[in-house]
Amino acid sequence: MSFIGRFYVNFILKDAVLFPFLAEHQNFFGIDDRLGPVAISFRREEKEGSSGAQYNYRIIFRTTEMKTLRGSILEESVPSAARHTTPRGLSPKRLLEFILPELNLHCLRLASNSPKVRDTLLKLDEQGLNFQRKVGVMYCRAGQSSEEDMYNNESSGPAFEEFLDLLGDRVRLKGWEKYRAQLDNKTDSTGKHSLYTRYQDYEIMFHVSTMLPYTANNTQQLLRKRHIGNDIVTIVFQEPGALPFTPKSIRSHFQHVFIIVQVHQPCAEETYYSVAVTRSKDIPLFGPLFPKGARFPRSLAFRDFLLAKVVNAENAAEKAEKFRSMATRTRQEYLKDLAENYVTTTPIDSSTKFPLLSLGSKRKDKLKSAKGAELHSAGALVWGVMVNSRGEGEAGEHKLPCLLGVSVEYVVLIERSSRRVMFNCSCRDVIGWKVLTEAKEGGPCLDIFYERGESVSISMLESQVEDLKEVVQRLEMVTRGCVALEVTPLRDGVGQPGFLMDEEGFVTELQRFCYAESGGLQLWARVVRLCGHSLVHLSLEERTRLLRTAHKIHITVIPPDENGKPRRLDRLFPRGILNDYAVFRKRKNLCHYLGHSFCRAAGVHQKFTSELIVGTEQPHPPLPSLITELSVYTHLG
Repeated sequence: MSFIGRFYVNFILKDAVLFPFLAEHQNFFGIDDRLGPVAISFRREEKEGSSGAQYNYRIIFRTTEMKTLRGSILEESVPSAARHTTPRGLSPKRLLEFILPELNLHCLRLASNSPKVRDTLLKLDEQGLNFQRKVGVMYCRAGQSSEEDMYNNESSGPAFEEFLDLLGDRVRLKGWEKYRAQLDNKTDSTGKHSLYTRYQDYEIMFHVSTMLPYTANNTQQLLRKRHIGNDIVTIVFQEPGALPFTPKSIRSHFQHVFIIVQVHQPCAEETYYSVAVTRSKDIPLFGPLFPKGARFPRSLAFRDFLLAKVVNAENAAEKAEKFRSMATRTRQEYLKDLAENYVTTTPIDSSTKFPLLSLGSKRKDKLKSAKGAELHSAGALVWGVMVNSRGEGEAGEHKLPCLLGVSVEYVVLIERSSRRVMFNCSCRDVIGWKVLTEAKEGGPCLDIFYERGESVSISMLESQVEDLKEVVQRLEMVTRGCVALEVTPLRDGVGQPGFLMDEEGFVTELQRFCYAESGGLQLWARVVRLCGHSLVHLSLEERTRLLRTAHKIHITVIPPDENGKPRRLDRLFPRGILNDYAVFRKRKNLCHYLGHSFCRAAGVHQKFTSELIVGTEQPHPPLPSLITELSVYTHLG
C-alpha cells in the first residue's frame, strides 16, 4: 500500500488542507545530483486521540516535477523509531533515509528564517491548486463568424443577456474585493460591471466582450482583446443564424479551448442550447462528455454542465506541453533560488530533532501503534494491483497493471504505464465486495460491486494477501458495503428455487425453511450474479431461463443492511470517517501548508475520460448520461 516504503502518499488534487504556517516545522533545501533542486518540509504532531502516546510526521517533498508529494507516516512505522527516538522524536535524517532512500541527504541544508522562504513555498504549493478561473465570453450575432465581428459588437442582444443571466451574476467592479481576473476595481478602466460566479470551490470571473470597454472607430478593440485574448478558455455564444465558427479566425497564441454555445428558440419557455468544443491538438480530452446533437434545455443543470466543462478545459490545458514547460521552468527557478540563497550552514545530519509544541519534559510511555492506523486517513491509500478484464468473445482474461486508490470519497484504478484513470466510482456507490484468497491462478482476487451491481475485478500476487486484507479493511471504513455471500439454493419438489426477486435483483419473497434460506439468503438481499453472469447484464427472460434450467443455481448476493433494509444507492453513506472529513472541508485554506493533508483521491466522476496524478481534479459532471464529445468543431444548425 505504498509508493516509498511505508510512506502513504496523498496526491493533493483540489480540497487541500495544508499544514498551518503558525505550526512549528522545519524546512530543508538542496540541489540533488539526480533530482535537481529540492525543498522538504516536516512537522511532527500528536496523533489525534492518542493522548500524546503516538506521533505522526507530515511531509511535503517538492522537486521540479509538478507532482508534489505530500504525505504522512506514523513514527512507529519507521524501523528505527523504537530504538533511536528521544522525547523530541526522530531526526530528519533518519526519517528521510527511510522514506526517500534515493535522495542525497548530504546536499540538504536547514532553511533560513527569511520571510521569502514562506512566500516562495506558498507559491510552489499553490501551483496546480488554483481555484480561480478567468474565462472569455465572445458574442456572435446572426451572420457573424470572425473575431473582428464579435469584438465590435457594442452591446448585447436579448438572447445573450438571457444566457449571461444563467451563467453568473453581474457585479460592480469598483470596490469589488473578490477575484477580479486583472479587471480594474478602482477606476472603471475595464468597464463598470462584469460577470462572476462560484462553482463548487472555484471562483470564476468572465471577461464578457460586451461588458469590456468599447472603442469607437477601432476595429481591433484592444481593450477587449487584451483580456479575452489572454484567456485559455473562451465561450463563443452564437445567436440563431450565426455563421460557422472556426478557431483559425482567432489571432491569439493563448486561447486554446473554445466552447461554442448556440441558442435555439431564445427568450422562450422552450429555449435550449447546442454545444460544440474545439481544442488545440496537444490538449487531452476532458469531461463532462456529451453525445453529438445533444440539446440542453435552459436550466441550472445546463449551467452546472457548462461550468464543469469550463473548469475541466483549463485543467486539461495545464497538461499541454506549452503550459507544463512554463510551469516547470518557474518551479525550477523558485527551488534553485531557495537552495542557493535561503539556507544556513546546518546540514540535515546535525540538525535538531523535530519540535513539538506542548510536549512535556517527561516522556509518556509509548503505546504500540494500532495495526493499520493509516487506514483511517482521509486521503487516498494506494496499492499495486492487476485489473482483470475479458474482451467480448474471448476465453481468457487480460491483466492490466494498475494502481488502486481508495479515499473517503472515491475508489479509483489508474493504469501504471499511461497514468490514465481506468475506473472510478464514489464510495457511496460501493455496495459490496467478494474476496477470493485461494484463486486457482493469478493470486488472490477481489471483486468490488457498485451502483446497480456492476463489478470490477482485481487480483494481487500471492505474497500480497495482507495487502488484500488492508483493501477490504479500508472499504469497510469508507463505504457502507459489505462482504458478498455465495448461495447455492436447491430447487424444491416442483422445481422452484424458493425465492423471488424484482428487476433490480432484490429478494422480495423468500419461502420459509427452503434451501435458499438455510443457505444464508435473506429478504431484501441483492442478487448481483446469477450462475456466474452479472445480473445487471441479463434480460428478464435470461434470468428466468437460468433459474429454471441451470444444472445448479449459484448466486452471489449482497446482504441487506443492519436494519434489514435493501442496499439501495440512496441508503449508502460513508461511515464515521466522513464526519472527520467534513470537518476538514470546513477548515480548508490554501494559505496554509504542512497540515492535515488529504485529497478527494479519485476526484474524477466515472463518466470522465481524463488523467489523474498530475495535480488536478475534475468536478462532478451534473449530466452523467453524456457519453461523447465533439472534439472537432462542427457547425450547429
